[in-house]
This record gives sequence, structure tokens and C-alpha cells, in this order.
Amino acid sequence: MGDASKNGFLRAGELARLSGVSTDTLRHYERKGVLPKPGRSRNRYRQYPPEAAKRVLMIQRALAIGFTLDELAGILNVRDNGGSPCGRVLEIAAAKLAALEQRIVETIALRDELSSILDDWDAKLSSTQPGGRAALLESLTGRNLSKARDPQFQKSGKPRQKHRRS
Repeated sequence: MGDASKNGFLRAGELARLSGVSTDTLRHYERKGVLPKPGRSRNRYRQYPPEAAKRVLMIQRALAIGFTLDELAGILNVRDNGGSPCGRVLEIAAAKLAALEQRIVETIALRDELSSILDDWDAKLSSTQPGGRAALLESLTGRNLSKARDPQFQKSGKPRQKHRRS
């Protein structure tokens, strides 16, 4: 073990192994402001405090449920400066849940729509001569698509978000 481990600190490689991320990820987290810049040893190696492993795990879990690094940077900045960002955390998570619920509704509608299209196409193919064209894709132009899927009705591509508090 190096002198970083002897004095209780973790080198970047050690923290990366413990956390299951790369050293590049650690440096990226530092640049984004979610992981405080570590001190340096005499030989200029990064020295992370032991609690950095818990912080990286928390970041990974927050990313997994949909938080962005920018959102986490703002939250963690407030927390690291003695504030209590809990209300903001709840608000962001609620917005993510609402957006996810909306995507689920849209996905179910798309599934139902695609199922109906496939039924129509099966009927078209069964009445088309073998090797003949059934104009399946062309039939989509005469079909009313759900507004969620019709490019004429799509806006910025961002999910609609509504805030929900329980």
C-alpha cells in the first residue's frame, strides 16, 4: 500500500476499485462538482478521504434513479455548505417520477397502437398475392397516430413534467 493508504486516505485507483468506477469517472465527478477535489500527497497523487467512497456510491445510486450530475452538483453544493436541500431533492425526484409515469403511459399507448397496426398489416398481407406489395409502410400515412407519437404534435422532445408531492 502507498502512503495515501497509510494515512487513511485513498488514492484515485483505490477509490475507483472500491466504488466500481474508473479514475476518469472520479475526475469527471470532480469537474462536475459532485465530488470535492481531493488533497494531494507529496508526490502529487490524489488523496481522497475514506468517506469519498460513500459519496461516490450515493452519486451512482442517484444517477441510477435519474438524477443528473448537474442536479446533484447543485444539491451537494447546498449540503456541503451547511444547507438542507431535502425539499429540492424531493421535488426533483417527484418530477422524475411524473415524467417516468408519462413515458409509461405513452409507451403503453404505442404498444397498443403497434399491436393494432400489426393486426391491420396481417390482414393486408393475407389478402395480397404472394410476392406482391402490400404497401404496409405507406398505410401509416392514412392512419391517425396518437398525438404523443405524431411528429406534427411533438414539441422540444423533452418529457412533460408535473410536480407531485405526497
